[in-house]
Amino acid sequence: MSRRSARLRLGPGPAAKAVIWTLLGLFFLVPLLSMLEFTLRTARPGVYSFDRWEAVFSGETTRYDRVYQGLGNSLVLAAVTVAIVLLVLLPTMVLVELRFARLRRLLEAVCLLPIMIPAIVMVVGLAPTYAVVTEIFGSGTWTLAFAYGITVLPFAYRAIQSNLAAIDLLTLSEAARSLGAGWWTVFWRAIVPNLRRGVLAASALSVAVVLGEFTIASLLSRVNLQTSLLLISQSDPFVAVIFALLALVFAFVLLVVVDRLVSVRRRTAKG
Repeated sequence: MSRRSARLRLGPGPAAKAVIWTLLGLFFLVPLLSMLEFTLRTARPGVYSFDRWEAVFSGETTRYDRVYQGLGNSLVLAAVTVAIVLLVLLPTMVLVELRFARLRRLLEAVCLLPIMIPAIVMVVGLAPTYAVVTEIFGSGTWTLAFAYGITVLPFAYRAIQSNLAAIDLLTLSEAARSLGAGWWTVFWRAIVPNLRRGVLAASALSVAVVLGEFTIASLLSRVNLQTSLLLISQSDPFVAVIFALLALVFAFVLLVVVDRLVSVRRRTAKG
């Protein structure tokens, strides 16, 4: 019986998995290593130096102040965007799942719509809106989070929805209500802890998208990491690649950490 089940087992074997992971590793690592090699080049062929990296982290020059400003703005934007997604999208999805199941398809269509609209087309529609936003909230770069909240909707929705589909939300909420919990308590103490995997994934994807966004910030004349890198690349392309490499590594590490946290929690729950 065990031999028969072994023959009927689907999926790649250990050798195929090793090949797949090796190819995926090369696909991601080769561009990163190429960027690193580019930043270490000197005027002498075959000679490399860490002088540019030391200059970036030493803080002895003000040449890169605009890049640091853009990085700070992007981090603030990422935090505000994640807050908007979690405070608006998450309760809406839970409410639709529990009370308005007929609207599930409509909500999915609305959340996935931004991925089909080019960013430059979206900016054309957002420009008049941001004239009003500027009057109310000012012209700070953080106000881009309202636009970024729309941009990250497809990624955040899919991450949370996959977690919602894995739990019996209705039974969970009814059990909490039968114990005397109010709706606010049900949401924060019964539902949200069971959606931690989706929330972490949605947050990480939102941060990655915000750090890499350029079109909206550029056309709305805001300073973020990507617009700063474009300006610094005109005078020092090596430093621009350094910051781009750091942003890519940060996003990659963030996704890996989230995946590890989710895996550890899943093993703990099974144990």
